[in-house]
Amino acid sequence: MMNYKQLYYFWNVAKVGSITRAAEQLHLTPQTISGQISELETSLGTDLFRRVGRRLELTSAGKLAQTQAEEIFQIGNQLEQSLKSGAASPELVFKVGVADAVPKSIAYQLLAPAITLAEPVRLICYEDKLERLFAELAIHKLDLVIADQPLPSELGVKGYNHALGKCGIAFYAVAELATRYRSGFPQSLKDAPVLFPGDKVAMQAPLLRWFQEQGISPKIVGQFDDSALMKAFGKAGAGVFAAPAIMEEEILSQHGAQLIGHVSSVQVNYFAISVERRLSHPAVLAVSEAARRSLLMQKG
Repeated sequence: MMNYKQLYYFWNVAKVGSITRAAEQLHLTPQTISGQISELETSLGTDLFRRVGRRLELTSAGKLAQTQAEEIFQIGNQLEQSLKSGAASPELVFKVGVADAVPKSIAYQLLAPAITLAEPVRLICYEDKLERLFAELAIHKLDLVIADQPLPSELGVKGYNHALGKCGIAFYAVAELATRYRSGFPQSLKDAPVLFPGDKVAMQAPLLRWFQEQGISPKIVGQFDDSALMKAFGKAGAGVFAAPAIMEEEILSQHGAQLIGHVSSVQVNYFAISVERRLSHPAVLAVSEAARRSLLMQKG
């Protein structure tokens, strides 16, 4: 069994990057700390640190150990606080990663039910690139990832894709541009300035295929991985932009845009990705049920 005192010493050194500073904080001698970490490395069968000049750097195994240790001691702190406060039902922590390509309003629609459960839930949301979110999911730092594409098999991350829903898309622009390009849609987009999703956004490939099928070469004036940033440029009149049809009311009311036309043949999909084959976390089940009832399966 792992010696958690040794793990605690390692964790403190990893945080401050120095055995001497960690020893000062823990009121121990550097020799004691060093000896305990050496014993931990022996029991684990791997080096956790490597010396670079006068500095200590974490090895790949050390980085993994630091991440896991962080969770272990955080859980321990939560347990201590719960017992001290006499809480009969400690709150459930639900850590979700949201891909930056997923519109914020759709993420909210999917996640809001998780905080309305009878059991107290603390929702912790992270937004990042998909690759980093998948890596965090793999080491159990996240309970769930909300994404616009399934987990790629080539990443080597063991996870499961749970389809949440899909919808068509629509094109929008400020009033002047919408009036100019609405008539004759979609062929009217031939000369239109278009704001395009970035290379990491799942909608990019089917949207490009659709333009090719229509015989239109879009005049791309900007590409954006972040959907909110693309809408901001659209609101400023920089160009025509596409967005999930389910967001139509929001875009018309909040982004100063008007509808140009719908495209049902281009579908946007959303997935909940977990390390479990079957969803069992109460908050994850609430998200899945909300998606099943949502308009994602009906719009566009």
